[in-house]
Amino acid sequence: MKKTVLYILLLTAPCIARAQFDKLRDSVVQLYGVIMTSDSLKGIPSVSVIVKGRNQGTYSNDQGVFSIVVLKGDQIEFSSVGYKTFTLNIADTFSGNQYSIIQLLTPDAQYLPATVIRARPTREQFERDFVNTPVPDDNIEIARQNNSAAKRNVLSRGLPANAGEAAATYLRQSAQKYYYQGQAPPQNIFNPLAWADFIQAWKRGDFRNNTSTSQ
Repeated sequence: MKKTVLYILLLTAPCIARAQFDKLRDSVVQLYGVIMTSDSLKGIPSVSVIVKGRNQGTYSNDQGVFSIVVLKGDQIEFSSVGYKTFTLNIADTFSGNQYSIIQLLTPDAQYLPATVIRARPTREQFERDFVNTPVPDDNIEIARQNNSAAKRNVLSRGLPANAGEAAATYLRQSAQKYYYQGQAPPQNIFNPLAWADFIQAWKRGDFRNNTSTSQ
């Protein structure tokens, strides 16, 4: 009896898997089209096309063209700065696996409060405020500061070793291991040269700098 049931399950398993695959394939829809303005019919670039409820989405290209794979019953949200958000529903009863649309977005005008620009009362006050106004660094000044020797030294301490440095470290460790194969390696605690290097590093503040960098 058990062998008969197992034989029936083995025969029906491919049919069940095939039915599930056909059901999943029928529920997939290739949604594509172009997103345009409702007033001038021009393609809108960089429109966010998001499937609501799932971490899935895409953007329209420079001509407003997009393409995305969705499922029947999904809600597709079209949003862009300066336009009203629109939600498209893919019906469960939709037949076929391709859905092409021309989606029109309506401009959403945002009116900001009025800004009144007034001149300085006196020339002396203008000159004083102009001199004392802090000006933020531009990209060139920030790049120049990052290229200084002190800044490069600070940034280099947090960088991981590259492939060449990692390979050289591994080779040095392997050479030291094979050099002392079969005997105990020397202890640097009794090495006066190692103590001299340690004292010099302590005076330079190497250990203090490493601690402050890691914090």
